[in-house]
Amino acid sequence: MPREATRTANIYTRVDPETKEQAELILSQLGIPMSNAVGMFLKQVVIHRGIPFDMKLPISRPVVIGDLTKEQFDAQMQLGMDDISAGRVISADEVEAEMRELYSE
Repeated sequence: MPREATRTANIYTRVDPETKEQAELILSQLGIPMSNAVGMFLKQVVIHRGIPFDMKLPISRPVVIGDLTKEQFDAQMQLGMDDISAGRVISADEVEAEMRELYSE
């Protein structure tokens, strides 16, 4: 009984080289060729009738000063100065009173 040839369609996409390289390293450890992984993703899109994973913005994290470039630091400082200029400030006494109200036993 002759085997029927599988029909395929070509997809062309652009991805930044670093992402492609990182994905290839992971997929090679799993023994999955890139083309198979893309096919698996597309099959999941069909099954789920949408993107097969949650798409959310990352949780906002506090700014770590040591991780900022000078330009990023200056931009953060400017945001603070803009808040002060616009009157968006809370006194230390108000903060302390709210903390006592929320957390005192």
